[in-house]
Amino acid sequence: MTMSRLLRPAVDRRGFLAGAGTLGLAAAFGLARPGALSAFAAEGDWAAPVDLAKAKVQAAEFTSYGMPDSWANYGEVLQKMAAANGFQLTHVDTDMSSLEEITKFDAEKNNPVAISADIGILFGPVADARGVVPPYMPPRARKLPAGLRGKDGGWVATYTGVPAFVVNTDVVKNVPRSWADLAKPEYKGLIGSIDAGGMSGTDLAIFIAWAYAHGGSETDLKPGADFARSMLPQFSTAAKNAQTLERGEVPIQLKYDFNCLAAAAQVKAKGVKAEVVIPKDSIYAPSALMINRYNTAKMDAAKLLLDFVLSDEAQIAFAKFGARPIRWVLGDLDLPAEAKAGWLPDTQYAGVHVIKNWADLDVAAIAGVWQEQVAGG
Repeated sequence: MTMSRLLRPAVDRRGFLAGAGTLGLAAAFGLARPGALSAFAAEGDWAAPVDLAKAKVQAAEFTSYGMPDSWANYGEVLQKMAAANGFQLTHVDTDMSSLEEITKFDAEKNNPVAISADIGILFGPVADARGVVPPYMPPRARKLPAGLRGKDGGWVATYTGVPAFVVNTDVVKNVPRSWADLAKPEYKGLIGSIDAGGMSGTDLAIFIAWAYAHGGSETDLKPGADFARSMLPQFSTAAKNAQTLERGEVPIQLKYDFNCLAAAAQVKAKGVKAEVVIPKDSIYAPSALMINRYNTAKMDAAKLLLDFVLSDEAQIAFAKFGARPIRWVLGDLDLPAEAKAGWLPDTQYAGVHVIKNWADLDVAAIAGVWQEQVAGG
């Protein structure tokens, strides 16, 4: 399947995992809060175009959640935004999961801190339901299909990652080549753990990929849950990061492909051999940028970034990190060869699956399957 067909809207909407236990999760995710979107609708003129003079001042000190400089090349994206608009920018970030970011926006609504955050695409509707994103649709987002932008704005898809794994080959001589390989006894205790209980967009995407790899899909997660239970003994109790990968404490780590490539490059620079594997039956999983509707003091800076992440400059910066930019995925951007120089060959992505419409998926329901069928045994 060609990349330009990625994330085509679904023809029909299928019923999805409405089993027991999901109602409590829906409340936890803020999906049962009618009227949340209108609670702060009158605060600030979110519908107005960006006031560039104000944005330059507001963005000079830029605070974010879950988008450190090293994540998907956000450091370069922010600096390019500043350079393109004639100002200097200092970036401060606190790393956290997608659900933590949404919860933090909500908890700090009377004293907002962050301007923006990076979330997995599954959490866009959660941000909508919690009312933490504003009704601002950036001009460039109007080309994005439903499911890749907020219904009223406030978040947009930015780039796509593929669940994969990176292996320290100094420690693991027999490199696993598939998701199924990871369950072999020889890898017991060597694999960085995941928890698709709902906090992390990356872990939820890995769980969906496991479903595909074992005959299921995004709407049939039982095969993924069955495999996930077999993986529990394989997980290491140590943290999964570049340091434990380098030392061989957690020599197999599951991440998006671009983060696998970054981790491999980091340990290779220290003389450690590493390999990135794109398993057949993985999936393309977009990430998104959301802006904080409560931070009206930095409203124009937020609007400026929400539009800029879809610019040619930002999309190329994502590509240089190994993240396939969403406009390229949709066939709306030609990338220079140098932007793709660090990419793995397209042949390694031949078996990667497409989710037709992410708006059809319910993050609370997916997390519920994990909690009931995996974590609960």
